[in-house]
Amino acid sequence: MPSNASSKHRARKRAREAARSLIQSAHAWTPESLAHAVCEGQREALAQAITWVESAHPDHQDRIESLLHLAPSQGRSLRIGFTGIPGAGKSTLIERFGLDAVNRGARVAVLAVDPSSRRTQGALLGDKTRMHELSKHPNAFVRPSAASSTLGGVARSTSEAIQLCEAAGYDLILVETVGVGQSEVTVRSMVDMFVLMLIGGAGDDVQGIKRGVVEMADLIVVHKAESDRMASCRTTASAYRQALHVLPQPPSGSDTEIFMVSSMTGEGHPELWQHIEALRQTWTESGWWQTQRQQQRLEAMDRHARQLLIESHMHHKSEDWQKLEAEVQRGHASPFASARQWVHLPLRP
Repeated sequence: MPSNASSKHRARKRAREAARSLIQSAHAWTPESLAHAVCEGQREALAQAITWVESAHPDHQDRIESLLHLAPSQGRSLRIGFTGIPGAGKSTLIERFGLDAVNRGARVAVLAVDPSSRRTQGALLGDKTRMHELSKHPNAFVRPSAASSTLGGVARSTSEAIQLCEAAGYDLILVETVGVGQSEVTVRSMVDMFVLMLIGGAGDDVQGIKRGVVEMADLIVVHKAESDRMASCRTTASAYRQALHVLPQPPSGSDTEIFMVSSMTGEGHPELWQHIEALRQTWTESGWWQTQRQQQRLEAMDRHARQLLIESHMHHKSEDWQKLEAEVQRGHASPFASARQWVHLPLRP
């Protein structure tokens, strides 16, 4: 066997052995051991812990609750959400932003929610490859997750993944959503700052972004502001500055600022970070930082209660559900009436 082929064969064998070892160790985790490993900053343990909290199976709820109790958040991180139209370069900006942060000594976690398959519920996992340099850095953790059917373009367990990243010692957590839309603002209830990303030359100056998203933005970034795009980026920035005048001031009391940024050249990145740090200081002094975190915990409780009720009921599908399905399929009953009847049926073991 040629030496090159032999080397590839050995590499594949090592990869298979490493994967087998990881799978075997995953079966041996307990909430106590996994929480301990997460708090020690082990990236493999953090990945496994996020996999645990992503489970929607009712039988896994006890271990999820134990894990989250044993790996509490210290609340010291800065959480930033990014959303924007397709093609705005969210992953490119986040990687540059994250690399700058790790070079300043920060530990950075990226929770990138990818579109999911309706057949397998799996994610495309493109961000792991798009953020190639950042994902290799020892002080960074990049986790793609499937959005599945959850409204808001964020995975069902994103708020718990944020907690686990904080428990693991990551002090800057960046959440990237699937795209932009009215339901996409769910991410706003999980982060400290919300960044809306635009690009120049995408058609209309006001790029079809729904008002609800713009109202919730703490910062607006006009991305890819370089070379021949500069004129169109300035036009877009000007259009949004005018649009912001007719919108109410954000509840933080700080006006929404617009930045022109290029992740290719690095232009605008230092000013963007300086503004984020200034906002953090201003909101800490005004009390908005703590108030927002408290409100988000209550919103998370409400969100989980609704989701757990749905999952608990749907997990116990029985002959009653099958009969209702048959009636709806034949057109003898409406979907709404049948769903309402099902919801009011007593749960059966």
